[in-house]
Amino acid sequence: QVQLAEFGGGLVQVGDSLRLSCTASGPTGTLYALGWFRQAPGKEREAVLCFHNFGGTTYYTDSVKGRFAITRDNAKNTVYLDINSLKPDDTAVYYCAGSSNLCTRRASAYDSWGQGTQVTVSS
Repeated sequence: QVQLAEFGGGLVQVGDSLRLSCTASGPTGTLYALGWFRQAPGKEREAVLCFHNFGGTTYYTDSVKGRFAITRDNAKNTVYLDINSLKPDDTAVYYCAGSSNLCTRRASAYDSWGQGTQVTVSS
């Protein structure tokens, strides 16, 4: 099974930028979709966006459009989530999740999950 590990969270100020990384190991040849989810305190986990090898990026949360973007380094089996113009509402634990199928906002459809990384935006 594919294993995922996120890095890059931290405490930032409103308006700052941050880069989260998600590195895959194991049988990555079966990994076609990489989704990013987040869970804020007291809220349910929500899908933010997903990148598919053959379909590009799909956004699931309107508030991140224009601020969040995915880049990849295939040589490192790493996907990056670049976050700009951070807002207090972006405070959450961010998770990457992998799937051998299509992108979807349904968390249950993803086979592999990282441990999560905390992003806290201070005003």
